[in-house]
Amino acid sequence: MPESFIDIHSISELHQLYGVGKPKHPLITVVDLAKTQVNYRKKAASYRLSFYTIFCKQVNGTVKYGRSYYDFSEGSMMFTAPGQVITSRADSYAETGWGLFFHPDLIYNCSLGRRIKEYTFFYYEISEALHISQEEKDTLEACLQNIRKEYTQNIDKHTHTLIQSNIELLLNYCSRFYERQFYTRQKVSNDAVQQFEKLLNDYFAQPTLINTGLPSVAYFAEQMHLSPNYLSDLLHRFTGKTTQEYIHLQVVDKAKSLLWSTDQSVSEIAYALGFGYPSQFSRLFKNKTGYAPSEYRHLN
Repeated sequence: MPESFIDIHSISELHQLYGVGKPKHPLITVVDLAKTQVNYRKKAASYRLSFYTIFCKQVNGTVKYGRSYYDFSEGSMMFTAPGQVITSRADSYAETGWGLFFHPDLIYNCSLGRRIKEYTFFYYEISEALHISQEEKDTLEACLQNIRKEYTQNIDKHTHTLIQSNIELLLNYCSRFYERQFYTRQKVSNDAVQQFEKLLNDYFAQPTLINTGLPSVAYFAEQMHLSPNYLSDLLHRFTGKTTQEYIHLQVVDKAKSLLWSTDQSVSEIAYALGFGYPSQFSRLFKNKTGYAPSEYRHLN
C-alpha cells in the first residue's frame, strides 16, 4: 500500500496544523514550537511541506526524515526543501525551539532565490543534522528576531528585501557552523574520506564496467549511509574535490592506463569504463587532460 502524506501548501495551512492562530505574512513565519497546540501530535503522520523549513529544536521522542528516525533530545538543527517528507511519531513533541518556514515565492527572482541550492544542507539526511553551541544559537536567533520584526510590523518598500537579506545571513551562518562541525569531528570525517577512497578504488578495480556502468554519487553515498550532498560537501572540505570530481579523475586515470598499455580502440575503452557512448568518454577525457584519447595515446 503506497504511503500517504498530508500536504501543507501554505503558511496558513501550517498555522492551522500547529494551532497558532492566523499568520502575519502569507509567505513566511516563525513558530515557537513550545507554544504549538496538539493538532499535529495526536497520531503519527507524514507531512510534505511546500516551503523551505529550518528547525532548531529539542524533542522529547523521535521524528523520521527520509528512512531514519532521529532523536533530537540534545538540540539540533534540521533543514528541508520544498516537497521533502517529515514523519512524526505519536509520542513526539517539541520541548523548546523554533521553526522558520518560507515559501519559494518569497525569494523568487532575487539573489537568494538564485543561490538557494548552494545551501546543500537542505538536502542532507536528518542524521547529518547541525549541532550548535549556545553562542551559535544566540547568533541565529538574532537573525530570527530581525526576520520576525520585519514581517510583523508595517510593511514598506524595504520589507521584502530586508527579510530576504536576514534569511540569507542566517543561512550563511549555518554554512559556517556546518564547516566547523566537519572539522571538530575530524576523525569521523577522515574515516569517511578513507572509506570513500577505498570504495572508489575497489569499484574501478573491476576488469570491466560494461555491466555495472559508471558509479554515481548516490551509489557511494548509499554504501556509506550518507546523503549525496553531505558526502560531496565533506569531501570538498577536506580534499578540495567533490564526489563527482573524484569519480571523473579515477575514470581518466584508468583510461590513461588502458590507452598506454593495451591495443583496445577508444570505443572499446569507453565501453569497458562504463560509458554508454564513446563520445561521452572522449568529451570527458579531453576536458580533464586537454587531449583527445587518440592524441593522448601517441604522446611521447
